[in-house]
Amino acid sequence: MHHESQNYGQAPTNSLNGHHKKNLIIILIILVAALVVLAAIALAAWWANENLVDKNLTNSSVASKESGASANNPETQGLQLDSTKNYGDKYKTGILPVGDKNYTTSGAEKGKIYLCNASFVNEGQAGATQRGPWFVGTAQWDINKKYSVKGNVKWQQSISVDLQNGRRVITTNNLPDHETGTFPVAASDPAYAYDRNPNSIKSQSFTYDLAASPTYGSPKCMGGEVGVMLTGVALFNGFDAGGRDAGAWEIQDGCEGHPQSSGTYHYHTLSSCIKDTGISTVIGFALDGFPVTGPKVSEGNYLTTNDLDECHGIVSEVILDGKSVKTYHYVMTQDFPYSASCFRSTASQPPGQHTGGQQMPQGQTPPPKQ
Repeated sequence: MHHESQNYGQAPTNSLNGHHKKNLIIILIILVAALVVLAAIALAAWWANENLVDKNLTNSSVASKESGASANNPETQGLQLDSTKNYGDKYKTGILPVGDKNYTTSGAEKGKIYLCNASFVNEGQAGATQRGPWFVGTAQWDINKKYSVKGNVKWQQSISVDLQNGRRVITTNNLPDHETGTFPVAASDPAYAYDRNPNSIKSQSFTYDLAASPTYGSPKCMGGEVGVMLTGVALFNGFDAGGRDAGAWEIQDGCEGHPQSSGTYHYHTLSSCIKDTGISTVIGFALDGFPVTGPKVSEGNYLTTNDLDECHGIVSEVILDGKSVKTYHYVMTQDFPYSASCFRSTASQPPGQHTGGQQMPQGQTPPPKQ
């Protein structure tokens, strides 16, 4: 009996041990499964976080590149036009400041022309012989009272503008698309009493080889010529041969043009025969390749010298080669210095400089090659 009882006593112990082992195995399996699930969740969270970081980095990189491109794009550097600002119409009365001798040779300054060589003739050889009745004292002049050379001479304009291998090539006979006065100035013309321009308008053969995508940089000095207008006519700076304000002193025709000694018809100021003078309309190109526009932001809202940088330029949207682009450009204003007063990029040589076909208006050297 004792032996049986001993045998029965062993049987329950073995059964209990087996149950404990099974429970432990189940617990271990559950723990392992839980760990696997937690690991999977952690891995999924890590993966999602990495993708989010990568995406943010990518977006940040793209934004940085776009921001950098905007900041470093040479065409968008410079003083920006505020299209919401009312710049006003400062000179609506026609009374303008006289810019005689407003030049510098040591560095660009707003309102002054930065010349490479300030070599002028004496006033007796400069063209206009005396102040006309449109002067208001010595410091101002009235554009509405200014005389103009009479005449209605028609010309056959020839101009082409082509883009070739990163260059803008403008070929012109330098005859305007509008009528001019009669030159030489006739003795019977009231203008003769103040400016006896003896020169005749002659057809030229000019090719302007300009940069199509100029690089904006620090101001560079200039000679007597600024560039070419899309009327086909050369644009000279704001001085006459004596370093006086050409707009105030010299008498031009009704389109603000006149010829110099080689017969080159040219402007110093904004021609009233250019009808669209909006800030977004390109009306010419400077020798460094940057566009030239008019000053009109909106009706009764015009830019003046005070609104522009030291080279007489600003950055805004313009229509260039049929597309709206944001670029630095020069602005022709009513007031002196009227157009570009220095160059923001390397200027090309004006046509005729090496052949003598076109003289600088005030005996200056052209801008140096750089």
